[in-house]
Amino acid sequence: MLTDILAALHASPPAAALRGSTWLYPLVNAGHIVGIALLFGAIASLDLRMMGAWSTMPLAALSRILTPVAATGFAIAVTAGGLLFITKANAYAASELFQAKMLLVAAGLANILAYYALRRRAEPLPIALQRIFGATSLAIWLGVIVLGRLVGYF
Repeated sequence: MLTDILAALHASPPAAALRGSTWLYPLVNAGHIVGIALLFGAIASLDLRMMGAWSTMPLAALSRILTPVAATGFAIAVTAGGLLFITKANAYAASELFQAKMLLVAAGLANILAYYALRRRAEPLPIALQRIFGATSLAIWLGVIVLGRLVGYF
């Protein structure tokens, strides 16, 4: 069943258009990079603040500004990434690097959800816990970027 779905994605008109166009695939790829830049730039800034950088800046204020930027970047990256995926759906789905990247994306989202769930219960969170969440997030999203780049080469 999964192989049928992957084959259908690969054979879809959008996938064929992306593979057949000189400009469309590179533009979607650039969109994926822009989404990653927005996502990681915002997350890295928040993570570094949570780890103790810029301690005079209130975390809540920074979060109000950067969380929508990160969410927008994530939406752009997922949309463009999905379009890139369908061009080689079977190959990407079989790639251990791609699978690891998707697991890290899930771990990154779980880390975010856990952070906000705990923060709702006790704000502010203890500094040590904030640092753990920030360092974990930074490591995960760096891993996502590295694995994503490796997928394109292997």
